[in-house]
Amino acid sequence: MTDEATPDGGRRTLLQAAAAAPFLGGLGIAPAAMAAEMGRSARPLRAAFSNAGLQATWCAQGKAAAEYWGKLFNVDVTWFDGELNATRQRAAVDNMASQRWDFVAIQAFGIGTLTAPVRRMIDAGIPVIDMDTLIAPLEQINVHSFLAPDNEFMGASVTEALMQAIGGEGTIIMTQGALGHTGAQGRARGFDSVVKRYPKVEVLDTTPGDWDVTKVARIWDTHLTKYPKISAAYFHNDDMALAAYNVMRAKGRTDIRIGGCDAMPPALQAVLDGRMHATVRNPSCRIHGGAIMAGVAAVVAGEKPGEGGIPKHVITDGPVVTKANAHGMAWMQKHFLI
Repeated sequence: MTDEATPDGGRRTLLQAAAAAPFLGGLGIAPAAMAAEMGRSARPLRAAFSNAGLQATWCAQGKAAAEYWGKLFNVDVTWFDGELNATRQRAAVDNMASQRWDFVAIQAFGIGTLTAPVRRMIDAGIPVIDMDTLIAPLEQINVHSFLAPDNEFMGASVTEALMQAIGGEGTIIMTQGALGHTGAQGRARGFDSVVKRYPKVEVLDTTPGDWDVTKVARIWDTHLTKYPKISAAYFHNDDMALAAYNVMRAKGRTDIRIGGCDAMPPALQAVLDGRMHATVRNPSCRIHGGAIMAGVAAVVAGEKPGEGGIPKHVITDGPVVTKANAHGMAWMQKHFLI
């Protein structure tokens, strides 16, 4: 199969394979075989990626996944680090928008912070794939597609696991991510939807940690001094959860049940050894690898959003992770499948 001049029949094959790719990945079909079926671009494609900040393990794993899938499909990936800072990410994406790319994929640190440079790229005919959190509301910006988990499900499912662990009564703290991040907003709504069904549970605090583990350590040092009894704690990502656990351990407060989000390898180990009660997978590999597939399908096969092409919003959910399925989750991540 060749580049843009691929005959229509070949394009249909590419599109059909692209549609099946998430399911094939979940079944463990070898990525190299999948790439051969879908067809690599005859020429190297240039793609620009940015996510919230490579200090976060989820973002670092996403970069590795994008580069892995990029090699399979003949895509050269250039990275523009968001540095967990809206102003610095905006400068990086302004730089990105001054150059020409075959396609672009972005996870914004905060909604509305990147709208202008992203619109410039869209107006230049560059397919832009939105990852994990909204660049802007979908009705306000014509991104090629939005690949993201159901964040309300993520927040609700882990909070419910914590409620069961504490018998539906006691106290809980939620440490949020960045308040402008639509994923964090969804996780907070999921948390609230569960907690309101447990009248015997008191929410002590919901201070945001902004994904910053140093800030979270300071916040939790204060929490542990202020609150003599904390039954459970829900964190919007695992990095923050494990940073807080280190403070809890130093203060002899390891009786607090901990839940997180992302199901990154350090959290999987923490679930297995009992430091964390549960986490839920935000499939970084599926989202970043899916952005590679979406970009290749757009450029090589001319795939458009909408009927017969890629949906405007693709849900990329992963499961709640406990001791029962943590080993399998680790294997899937090792091969960039979820």
